[in-house]
Amino acid sequence: MSASLQRWTPSWVQQFKMFITRGNVIDLAVGIIIGAAFTSIVSSLVEDIFNPLIGLLIGGVDFSNIFVVVKGERLATLEATRAAGSVALGIGVFINACIKFLIVAFAVFWIVRVLTRINLRADAEKAKDVVPTASEVLLTEIRDELRRRPL
Repeated sequence: MSASLQRWTPSWVQQFKMFITRGNVIDLAVGIIIGAAFTSIVSSLVEDIFNPLIGLLIGGVDFSNIFVVVKGERLATLEATRAAGSVALGIGVFINACIKFLIVAFAVFWIVRVLTRINLRADAEKAKDVVPTASEVLLTEIRDELRRRPL
């Protein structure tokens, strides 16, 4: 008797299984993992290379220690000031975040630009293989004839 009875499962469970095993979701997961790794690389690039160079160019300023104390005592570093219970605005941390964002946005721009060019080339190759219909051929001939006529 139990072999003939099927176990009932809600329809959303099947839909979720189909959703989670689609290629797009797996691609998204891979993208998030690579994005997290890319973020750590960009963070290191900004904090360990760009900020010291920019700081050197503008007189030895360390961006991470540019902060304004709103309430409390100002200490040597932002971390020490906050640890002492003071309220501080981390302007340098914000500048670092902006630099990181610009680097990531620039990298994504170039990736999308390259992928778009690749897709345009692939679309152009596909378009070469398409045989025009009779009406398209006729319209092309009419267009070419109109272009040849003087105004």
